[in-house]
Amino acid sequence: MTAWSSSSTEPVAIPAGGRVGGVARVPGSKSLTHRAYALALLARAPVELVGALDAEDTRLFQTALRELGFRVEVVAERVRVAPTGRVPARAELFCGNAGTLFRFLVALVATLPGEWTLDGVARLRQRPVGPLADALTELGVEIDWLGEPGHAPLTVRGGSLAGGRAHLDAGESSQYLSALLLAGQRAAAPIELEVSALASAPYVDLTVDLILRHGGVVERPAPALWRTRPSQLVGGAVPIEADLSAAAYPAAAAALAGGELEIAGVGLDSRQGDRRFLELLAAMGARVEARAGGVRVARGDLVALDADLGDIPDQVPTLAALAPFARGTTTIRNVAHLRIKESDRLAAMATELRRAGAEVHELADGLVIPGVWAAAPPPSEPVTIDPHADHRIAMAMAIVGLRRPSLSIARPEVVSKSFPDFFAALFSWLGVPSEPDR
Repeated sequence: MTAWSSSSTEPVAIPAGGRVGGVARVPGSKSLTHRAYALALLARAPVELVGALDAEDTRLFQTALRELGFRVEVVAERVRVAPTGRVPARAELFCGNAGTLFRFLVALVATLPGEWTLDGVARLRQRPVGPLADALTELGVEIDWLGEPGHAPLTVRGGSLAGGRAHLDAGESSQYLSALLLAGQRAAAPIELEVSALASAPYVDLTVDLILRHGGVVERPAPALWRTRPSQLVGGAVPIEADLSAAAYPAAAAALAGGELEIAGVGLDSRQGDRRFLELLAAMGARVEARAGGVRVARGDLVALDADLGDIPDQVPTLAALAPFARGTTTIRNVAHLRIKESDRLAAMATELRRAGAEVHELADGLVIPGVWAAAPPPSEPVTIDPHADHRIAMAMAIVGLRRPSLSIARPEVVSKSFPDFFAALFSWLGVPSEPDR
């Protein structure tokens, strides 16, 4: 009997010492799914998402669209969104702990006449939105803070996005810039943004690509200057790629556990920034090979890296999970913005790796992790990992458990935020039944 079933909220015991094999399939991109729902809100025309992620965060976006007067129909792997022509005068929009949803909506509802109140769980109230709100205010939007300024809850008085020129510091989150570029397609006049800092730039590339493909306008006449103007976005079908953020977990599993996995539906030519994690794996010594319809990853003798992950912060936990098993000392830099994610991910990974017996030095903007388990076996005393209510901490530490015996993940349900079937998938890569025998 295995230690986990899909309906259980008890800790998941990770089987150590096995090898992976077969084909790994990951869900649709969370980033692209959010952007496609934003397109549906702005286009005011039917949009069909093909292969969209079905997870906690994206379901919250569906609920918000319904509250704003849209019809959302889910049929198999397709989600159809269409305006009903009945936009309410006001609504309360619950964002859970979905930072992308929250920040996108703050800008998007500024294009809809009405009064829109946004809130979420306690952690979302700690996550900043001030720089985005400051830029929106410069562009004519009225925002009322209902608690601490710069944080949820807040009320946006919609229909007030006048356009003009604004300054934006997106050093905390690229979502601020993406939100403004999207909303600018429905502003009353052109928008010009002076951007003084930008984190996670590849996510903005995804936003711009979607806008341009659907008839919108984004211009970048200088590195720090962005322009939009009102445009009629075109609806229609929006194919959603497999999630390169999610693909990092089977890739890391293969690099660490041995055997090989073919990860279906992902490519090294994707516009998703997290494709770079596959390049990092190859630099560490794993075998990474592009195949027709996917990427194949196999174990190698892992060596440490000195890596600036400012553009792909979601992969900090994944790289940190591999670091104790890599010869040398891994340094992860330029990711101070990880402290305002679903958890303080730098502190959370440092805490849980130490709990598992690794050595970690926490920096203000990164982690330093010696490869203490590259030559000596990891400890085997039972340990239960606290995922800090963060899906990426849970999944990354599960990868550690493939080589660190007697490791369990508490509250495994947190993975429902982005990869609901993660543990079933992990067991399948290992060839282990994921449901108890009846």
